[in-house]
Amino acid sequence: MQAPKYQSLKDHVYDYIAQKIQDGTLLPNQKINEAEICKKLDISRTPTREALFQLSSDNLLDYIPRRGFIVKPFDSKEKLNASQIIGALDALAATLAADNLTDQDIKEMEAIVDKIQNDISQFEFSDYYKDQYKFHNVYIRQCDNPNVIEMLDSLKNSFIRQSYLSKDNNKLALVLNEVNTEHRQIIEYFKTKDKEKLEAILKYHWRIIDNEML
Repeated sequence: MQAPKYQSLKDHVYDYIAQKIQDGTLLPNQKINEAEICKKLDISRTPTREALFQLSSDNLLDYIPRRGFIVKPFDSKEKLNASQIIGALDALAATLAADNLTDQDIKEMEAIVDKIQNDISQFEFSDYYKDQYKFHNVYIRQCDNPNVIEMLDSLKNSFIRQSYLSKDNNKLALVLNEVNTEHRQIIEYFKTKDKEKLEAILKYHWRIIDNEML
């Protein structure tokens, strides 16, 4: 697997491991197999180690001397803390972006919401996770505030312990359908440039999907 053009080898490894955590392939407390990653990505040990230490710095992994790197457990209080900050920053990004969104941006979000609906109906929850991030990134990239964008990227990386995994696919689908209805409402608020409602819905939108809901 070759790194995408213009992406450093370290970033390629970082994104690969982060995605495996996001989609539930790598679980909390699971040890990272460095040799396997090097072989899979056809990358030497140096950029792999650099990526692992960066993931540790970003709170996705824990480094344990003589044992190596493990996927960091993420407790409920940490989830709550992260969700509250993400909600506030995402709401800020949306209000900043409201006057900058183009008709093409709106169409792109509408297309993603339709794709998300298909993800849910097919129980493709890892695809759902990626597509809902794409949805939010449409307007976040238009907020014209690099600091907000950088902080959101970092926080969302640490928030990925809230992967959309459940033993009851039908119940999870019901919850995510509710969330996707909120995506459609967000689009309507962008169309009317209703910043007050955008702020309110996005602060709520990033709530924790916990075991009681699933």
